[in-house]
Amino acid sequence: MDTINRISDFINSEIAAISYPAEPSGLYKPIQYTLAGGGKRLRPTLLLLSCEAFGKDFKFALPQALGIEIYHNFTLLHDDVMDHADLRRGRPTVHRRWNEATAILSGDAMLTLATQYIVKNAGEKTARVLDVFNRMAIDVYEGQQFDMDFENHNDVTLNEYLNMIRLKTSVLLGCACEIGAIMADAPQPDVERLRHMAIDMGVAFQLQDDYLDTFGDPSTFGKQIGGDIVNAKKTALLIIAAKRDPSIYTLINSDIDDDEKITAVTRMFISTEAVDECRKMIDDYAHKAIDTLDSVNIGEDAKAHFRKLIEKCSVRNV
Repeated sequence: MDTINRISDFINSEIAAISYPAEPSGLYKPIQYTLAGGGKRLRPTLLLLSCEAFGKDFKFALPQALGIEIYHNFTLLHDDVMDHADLRRGRPTVHRRWNEATAILSGDAMLTLATQYIVKNAGEKTARVLDVFNRMAIDVYEGQQFDMDFENHNDVTLNEYLNMIRLKTSVLLGCACEIGAIMADAPQPDVERLRHMAIDMGVAFQLQDDYLDTFGDPSTFGKQIGGDIVNAKKTALLIIAAKRDPSIYTLINSDIDDDEKITAVTRMFISTEAVDECRKMIDDYAHKAIDTLDSVNIGEDAKAHFRKLIEKCSVRNV
């Protein structure tokens, strides 16, 4: 079994072993349901790989890895409420299976649990790790606000969008690598390089997510195909297409049937070559991440693991 699968399996077993209070079940069952939904476990894997890359047993940073994954799932739980999403990883979202109030409160509890894990057994690194985590969290909330603000504007630029996904998605990957490296006492220049690598990797990851939302396979993607189109979400595909044919906004804001809208907008993504430009951007950010990785002072085996994850982020279908 390769290192990435070994770490991923270890994370899954540790998440499954988390013990929750029996009461109130209405608070804890949605948390257990959310974390049992699977997922790529990319963020905790990055954290543990970063710890191991600098010579520390990856299990040393397990609490921080669990904290990062719980935090990530907290953001997804609240995002699903804000986006009125019906599915997450092929299952009903928490606010659909229970209700919105439950989703909000269970999400709040997840944030607190995540913070508890982030500082657990961190010793003299506690203040530093917590500062990194909190700065990342504020960035994520800023990114989410930009995302919501963009819903009411048809003049969002590609650079504004890229900054939004850097905040909303990429900094969490960067934080995972940063905390993992800190827990292993890595030199600060290498901590910074690894963080920047992960941020570029995260941009490629989110651009791929944009692509899959329209062009993915519903049997593997785990979310409604065309959801971004139905919700008029500003994505790289839409912004690029609109620059070449502004009439796409008239179409995407129209009241036509959802299936008809998805089909028509998808055709415009293809005819304007927005899909080709999006694919190129994904490749560019993945290559940028690999270039930064090459400058990090870690062994070649460790670099190979990170390269594998970067490549998976840019070509994944789930």
